[in-house]
Amino acid sequence: MATETVLVPDLGGAESVDVIEVCVAVGDVLELEQSIVVLETDKASMEIPSPFAGKVVAMHVNEGDSLSEGAALLDLEIEGAQASSEADAELKTDIEVKPETKAEPIVETTPAVVENKSVSAETVLTTPDVGGDDAVEVIEICVSIGDVLSEGDSIVVLESDKASMEIPAESAGEVVSISVVEGDKVVTGDALIVIKGDAPAATIAQAPATATQAPIAQSALIQTSATQTPPTQTPTVQSAPQTQQKSSASDSSISSAEAYAGPAVRKLARQLGVDLGRVKSTGPKNRLTREDIRTYVQNVVAQVEGGQLQSGSGIPPIPAVDFAKFGEIETVKLSKIGKLTVKSMSRSWLNVPHVTQFDEADITELESFRKSMKAEAEKRGVRLTPLPFLIKAAAAALVQEPSFNVSLHNDGEHIVHKKYVNIGIAVDTPHGLLVPVIKNADKKGLWELAAETLELAEKARKGKLLPGDMQGGCFTISSLGAIGGNGFTPIVNAPEVAIMGVSKAQIKPIWNGSEFLPRQMLPLTVSYDHRAINGADCGRFFTCLVALLSDIRRFAL
Repeated sequence: MATETVLVPDLGGAESVDVIEVCVAVGDVLELEQSIVVLETDKASMEIPSPFAGKVVAMHVNEGDSLSEGAALLDLEIEGAQASSEADAELKTDIEVKPETKAEPIVETTPAVVENKSVSAETVLTTPDVGGDDAVEVIEICVSIGDVLSEGDSIVVLESDKASMEIPAESAGEVVSISVVEGDKVVTGDALIVIKGDAPAATIAQAPATATQAPIAQSALIQTSATQTPPTQTPTVQSAPQTQQKSSASDSSISSAEAYAGPAVRKLARQLGVDLGRVKSTGPKNRLTREDIRTYVQNVVAQVEGGQLQSGSGIPPIPAVDFAKFGEIETVKLSKIGKLTVKSMSRSWLNVPHVTQFDEADITELESFRKSMKAEAEKRGVRLTPLPFLIKAAAAALVQEPSFNVSLHNDGEHIVHKKYVNIGIAVDTPHGLLVPVIKNADKKGLWELAAETLELAEKARKGKLLPGDMQGGCFTISSLGAIGGNGFTPIVNAPEVAIMGVSKAQIKPIWNGSEFLPRQMLPLTVSYDHRAINGADCGRFFTCLVALLSDIRRFAL
């Protein structure tokens, strides 16, 4: 094992830089060239890569520190006994311009550069050395055809995996054509724009020799010293000063390309699908940090889970309307239960892929039996309505078809099979819709279900339900009863996966094979979550339930 200290590299003449982001922490295991800190000068921001692979054993800097060239950044524990001299040589290969290897190309091109004569000609401005063979992406075009540029004006912004860089114009002139568009991939030597005007002859001489002068252009990324690199060559490992100015003065309508952020932050935003233009910056000089992205995502998730984003992901919101201009109105504040219902129903509708199945149950015999028990019901002090029969039939169907008595696990990878049968009943109250739950409905008789149903409904109307009274449901029944209607599609009460809607029973002529007979038919609908239940499951469940209601003797089986 050996410990190496990573230092601030050559800053290209800058006296000090600010640490605007620390990308690692003590204990992290780094790969070769993994970003460790982001530094910023007055003109550029740059990510400093690790020259070794190893484990961080000490940090020497914090966000906000001001550093100079050669200052210690961190200590790395690396495998093997790499000599410091070898490590320094490797680091210099990436960021320095060695005199012995660069001197000869510089001498060859000196005549063209020293003359610096002005000619009126078209000049092709090309992509400088981008520090590798990989293509970089054009993320912003800063000029248009007809623009008159001064030397040093930004023409395009490029982005690699480690840095965003603003490419300056090497000479003054008028833009006559643009060879790239946003999203293009370019490599060293690719044409960017063509300008016409009094361009230095040195620029024209350099264009055809770009491929042979890649070692010279390396000094434009991170300069070794002021004496080795012409003073007009500005560092290109930067994060677009103009973009920074736009971000600090703009509002939430800025684009991701205009947001002031480094490559690591942009990469994280792309992975999470975040529009940088919507994220509030907290870093130095309004720079976006990784923590800003994480905070934004956490807030969005919290809003979705809390039902605050009722329009759903990507769904345009309903525009505001001034109803008063059409006539007299009265605005009434929603009750607490009303607000919770809005959030719950919106959440369920947006998250659950609903399918609704329709059927009718012949309850002629059931109604005859129910009415015959009216006297005994009065003695017991209860009302024997159709609802207890519906609860009993639903509970029995859930027992016989356990594939319907499930919920999706919140990890999205498991199905929870429930060994209990709890039935929720939707109750309309003056405060809003409430759903008390009858526990272990499959183990209770009709009289017990009738008594408990009336008790819970009364507590709901008086606002005396406890939280435990409305939790743990497996299946919900929403009955319109005598109100009317031939059917409706109720919304699943997530995390349950199904709900039954009951409409008004009607006498209908039903063919028995030889003649039509008047039968009392009850319209039923079942809405279910198609992620957890398929059509065959619902078909079996619904057939079982209808058969139970059509012949209550089956309750005893």
